[in-house]
Amino acid sequence: MNQRIVSIVIGLFAIIYLLTSTLFVVDQRHFAVVFAFGEIKRVIEEPGLNIKLPSPLQNVQFFDRRIMTIDNPEAERFITSEKKNLLVDSFVKWRIVEPRKFFISFKGDERLAQDRLSQLVKSALNEEFTKRTVRELISEQREQVMQGIKKKVADDSADIGIEIVDVRLKRVDLLAEISDSVYRRMEAERKRVANELRSTGAAESEKIRADAERQRDIILAEAYREAQKIKGQGDARANAIYSEAFGRDAQFAEFYRSLEAYRGTFKDKKDMMVMDSSSDFLRFLKKSK
Repeated sequence: MNQRIVSIVIGLFAIIYLLTSTLFVVDQRHFAVVFAFGEIKRVIEEPGLNIKLPSPLQNVQFFDRRIMTIDNPEAERFITSEKKNLLVDSFVKWRIVEPRKFFISFKGDERLAQDRLSQLVKSALNEEFTKRTVRELISEQREQVMQGIKKKVADDSADIGIEIVDVRLKRVDLLAEISDSVYRRMEAERKRVANELRSTGAAESEKIRADAERQRDIILAEAYREAQKIKGQGDARANAIYSEAFGRDAQFAEFYRSLEAYRGTFKDKKDMMVMDSSSDFLRFLKKSK
C-alpha cells in the first residue's frame, strides 16, 4: 500500500514537472523566444498559452515589447559650425520589434542595447550640430535637428531589431564662459535692429505728415477757390438785382447810394469831416432839414 502511494506521489510530481517545463504563457507585454541548445527555434509574438519541449531540451527567454527610455543623466558637450560648445540633454524612446535580430546583436541584454543606442545618438547629434549655428540649433531648426537625429539613429538601428520611436532635445545651453558674450552680442544686435526700425518709422511718419499737410493745403485752396467762385456769383447776382431795382427809379437809387455812403463815412460818433456846406455829398442832408 505504501509503495503504491509513493508511486502515485512520484507520478504526480512527474506530471507537474512535465506541465511546468512544457507549458508557458506569453502576455501582451513580451515576446517569447524558444531556444534549443542555445539556438533560436521560434519567436512567439502573439499572447497566449504555448507548448515547448521539456527543459533542458528547450528553454524560453522573454523580451519586453513596450516602449523604453534612454535618458542621459548628464548633459553632453557638442561643437557647432561656429566652433561654439553647447551642453545638450536628450532622451530616446525605443522598443524591440525583431527579437531574433535583437538577441543576435546583444544576446538579449537590454543594457548593451542601450549603450549601443546612446553611441548612435551621440554620433547623430555630433553630425547634426557641426552643420549648424547656435541660433539655428536653439530656435530656428531645432525640430529639424531632432527629426534628422531620429532618422539617422533609426537607419542605423534597423539591423539590430530596434525601432526608434522618438528622439528629443530637452535642453540646449551655451557653456557658462561664453554665454555672457553671446547674450551681449545678441542684445547689441537687437538694439541695432530696434534703432533701424525707429529710424524707418520716423521717416515714414514725416512722409505721412508731409503728405497730409499737402493734401490739407490742396483742400483749403480748392475750398477757397470754390468760395470765391460762389461769392463772385453772389455779387454778380446782387449787382444784377440792384441794377434792376435801381433802373426802375433812378432818384431812389441815387438816394440809396448816398445813404450807403453816409453809413460808411459816419460809422463812429467820433468821426468828423470838414467840407464845404455846398458840397454835393451833403445834398440829401440839406433836404432833410
